[in-house]
Amino acid sequence: MLTTVLLSRIQFAFTISMHILFPAFSIGLATFLLIMESMWLATKKVIYLNICKFWMKIFALTFGMGVVSGIVMEFQLGTNWSLMTKSVGDVLGALFTYEVLTAFFIEAGFLGVMIFGWNRVGPKLHYFATALVTLGVTLSAFWILAANSWMQTPAGVTFNAGHFGVTSWMQLIFNPSTLPRFVHMLLAAYTSTLFAIVGISAFYLAHKRHLELAQICFSFALWALLILTPLQIMVGDTVGLIIHQYQPMKTAAMEAVWHTQAGAPFIIFAWPDMGSATNLYTISIPHLASVFNTHEWNGTLQGLTSVVPGDRPYVPFAFFGFRLMVGLGLLMLLIAFLGLILRIRARLFTTSWFLRACQYCTPIGFIALWAGWITAETGRQPWVVYNYLRTADVASPISAGQVWTSLSLIIIVYGLIFGVFYFRYLKRILQHGPDDLKESEMPFSYMHTQVPVSDNKEDT
Repeated sequence: MLTTVLLSRIQFAFTISMHILFPAFSIGLATFLLIMESMWLATKKVIYLNICKFWMKIFALTFGMGVVSGIVMEFQLGTNWSLMTKSVGDVLGALFTYEVLTAFFIEAGFLGVMIFGWNRVGPKLHYFATALVTLGVTLSAFWILAANSWMQTPAGVTFNAGHFGVTSWMQLIFNPSTLPRFVHMLLAAYTSTLFAIVGISAFYLAHKRHLELAQICFSFALWALLILTPLQIMVGDTVGLIIHQYQPMKTAAMEAVWHTQAGAPFIIFAWPDMGSATNLYTISIPHLASVFNTHEWNGTLQGLTSVVPGDRPYVPFAFFGFRLMVGLGLLMLLIAFLGLILRIRARLFTTSWFLRACQYCTPIGFIALWAGWITAETGRQPWVVYNYLRTADVASPISAGQVWTSLSLIIIVYGLIFGVFYFRYLKRILQHGPDDLKESEMPFSYMHTQVPVSDNKEDT
């Protein structure tokens, strides 16, 4: 039955699913732009300026969408989850204020200089603005992850009469999962962005357009993925250990472990049946779930049946979300290593099947990010603050019909703004391509000498 609580959860899930993509892409693009602008200032090659100005258009469009979609998120806390704000207001309100004071003001102050200041300010000031915007979006991610991580692994608080009071801000902000999850999220933003860069660059290479720019971006992104993807897997392993320690029911849902057992197998595929508390059509590898989650061959995983049914997460979401995230992570690693092999063979930019595969893989980082978020949030249920406050107890006292109305309107508006407007203008940017500025058009009155680029750019 579609109750007020369930509809409010669906609405929040829908809006955050749309929103989370834009900040992640903004974080990755800002970092990429900072690196490319560093290369431009260091080498004086106009090609790096062309890269910056091309990707700056996509960054500006994406950043704007992130701001618009983020506003809706804040209003929902009051309209759909008003009882939650009464309980956790002293905690989350302060953290969101910190985000505004330390992050959003930086972004707001220097974003205009970064986007529009190419011919209006000097190179050092423009680079400083780019660096501060990158810092700002990174700090925003930290404060949001600190708030969400506190909901996952609460610390530094007291809980009396349904209200949280703060006893230690340091323990609250740096709760057990904040730093690993923050790094995990940053790496997810970087790898998602890099695959978007890889896919777009592969498109230009396959169609023999803007070859110099495409080769540099393609090569850089694949080098970065070769480093960051294994690092992401290692950080993800650390996050998994923390989940097992502090949220054993989430681990049980991710692994579909119904009964407490040592040496639990890793289930490659199954259909978790909530009614019978069993797995159907199981394909598994012995002991591997225990190895992944405890780093011990016979490590013990607590089963879902150790708690009453009302305290169990909905297993299929966490189970399949986790496998989708891991599977796409392994695919990313495969693409990065295939790129290395082709680079060594001097065929990186000319292998048609690889360029085609990279184009198909453009969205996989964002899909993996979605899957990871679904795993994290559905695995926490039925708690909004783990083991303290239930989601069902904090919904606003409004009717299901009212939520239906707002949800329907949000789907329509989001479909128009993000499904049509964003991709329509993104397509225009990509079809037009970079402007390919010449030396005479360089900003800041720079007249650099273009360094000839060799025909073989495999060493870029």
